[in-house]
Amino acid sequence: MKKKEIKILLVDDEADILEIVGYNLTQEGYQVFTAENGKEAVQKAKKHIPNLIIMDVMMPEMDGMEACEIIRKTPELSNTIITFLTARSEDYSLVAGFDAGADDYITKPIKPKVLVSKVKALLRRLKEDEAVTENLNVGDIVINREEYKIVKDGVEIILPRKEFELFYLLASKPGKVFKREEILDKVWGNEVVVGGRTIDVHIRKLREKIGEDLFKTIKGVGYKFEL
Repeated sequence: MKKKEIKILLVDDEADILEIVGYNLTQEGYQVFTAENGKEAVQKAKKHIPNLIIMDVMMPEMDGMEACEIIRKTPELSNTIITFLTARSEDYSLVAGFDAGADDYITKPIKPKVLVSKVKALLRRLKEDEAVTENLNVGDIVINREEYKIVKDGVEIILPRKEFELFYLLASKPGKVFKREEILDKVWGNEVVVGGRTIDVHIRKLREKIGEDLFKTIKGVGYKFEL
């Protein structure tokens, strides 16, 4: 996918953020749309079907968390990457962001050039999604790469993009021990700097959502990770 075909929705109630970040992304060749609150973000997301949404958390009318949850329930936006860009850096905010369905969580302040690098890393996932769409079968577990879901005994388990990608990575290499640095590179991209707690949060959420027994089953057939 060429840059001029990539659509990014930038959502923030601060005009300066929309102007500065929007300008830098436009200069990179992306199509950039903007919204000033969560309600408007949902409307524009449904209208433009962006590849990436960069969204603030604290906004009037509808906050970013609620908007993210609504977007995640919209079928035509199932493949849209969502990252929060917010000044809130508390652990509970990070967890809440992932629970709402976000793929990443970036804290302000951040230099525009650094943000552009993070955006490029996030968008690399689009190329990988196009290249890898086959299902992965592990025993009676089917991991659907195209629809981002896991099927266990006929029951579908839907995961946010980053949780799915982490799970898919662990299940894709029998007998391989994944180190923290490799997980960051494969799932988040080596241009994106995220804290170690990000991996820990995703592992914990995976255990909660797919069940400890299923997680142990994956590990029990030779899949390991090293944190």
